[in-house]
Amino acid sequence: MRKLLAITAFLCLCVSTSFAHISSIKHLDKEEKTQQNFRLEKVNGNVHALFGRGGNIGVSYGSDGLMTIDTQFANVVPQIKAELKKLGSDTPKFVFNTHWHGDHTGGNELFGQDAMIIAHQNVYERLKNTTEFRGRARTPTKKVGLPTFTYKYGLSVYMNGEQVKAVHFPKGHTDGDTVVFFTGSNVVHLGDTFFAGRFPFVDLASGGNVEGLINNIGKMIQMIPADAKIIPGHGPISTIDDLKSYHAMLLDTTLIVRKHMKAGKSLDEIKTAGFPEKYKDAGSGFINTNAWIETIYRSYSMKMKKNM
Repeated sequence: MRKLLAITAFLCLCVSTSFAHISSIKHLDKEEKTQQNFRLEKVNGNVHALFGRGGNIGVSYGSDGLMTIDTQFANVVPQIKAELKKLGSDTPKFVFNTHWHGDHTGGNELFGQDAMIIAHQNVYERLKNTTEFRGRARTPTKKVGLPTFTYKYGLSVYMNGEQVKAVHFPKGHTDGDTVVFFTGSNVVHLGDTFFAGRFPFVDLASGGNVEGLINNIGKMIQMIPADAKIIPGHGPISTIDDLKSYHAMLLDTTLIVRKHMKAGKSLDEIKTAGFPEKYKDAGSGFINTNAWIETIYRSYSMKMKKNM
């Protein structure tokens, strides 16, 4: 009952269509190295970013309490809480999940003991029912870690003097992607729709789609204020110009692969051809050049089959 009263006071439905550096010092044990990854960075207004072992966490703290965007992994919740405590509290009242992947929702079962978890309805379904991910067995999330409130298009929480607006962008990184706008602080958390400076992971098995991601990023560029600070799912705090560069990279590399496909080249031939040298660094992250080429190839092959 206490949770329901809290959510009534704070939530307003909104129908809208809308690497951290690891020290090179030797002789540190594994735990000490892990701890050095965790740090808070002030972004703007009420909002901080918390960098750790998984996806970047957005943090709002003020007179109404604490809210986080995503929860990383269960085994690093103590480190996350230690950083949050520096702001004044380690117990969020609300948690948004930007999508369902474990490096963004792994801490849900621990944070969910105190917080209301909010996410797109597809996130709820995937957390509750998915028993395998990327070829590995997965234990479905327990009830305490599942979203309590879900939405189809969007939802807002009015907290710490501003509207925190969640907007669903379909068929991009996954089918349950949410972008969170801190409207007063002028900060936007893009989740894994944005891998800053790197090729993205598009989860085709979870409803992701390369063309959809590109279209979604284009829409976000139109929606996000020119002077806003952007928290990507992975990578450093960014600007709208960084997002535009990312969008241009997605467009260009996708066009390259599609031209090869239309010329009848095989996936191996396209991988051998690769991309221009300027995209070398973009392929140095979690998704390397060959993986990105294969993702584009598979995504557009699926589209071609549907149109046949």
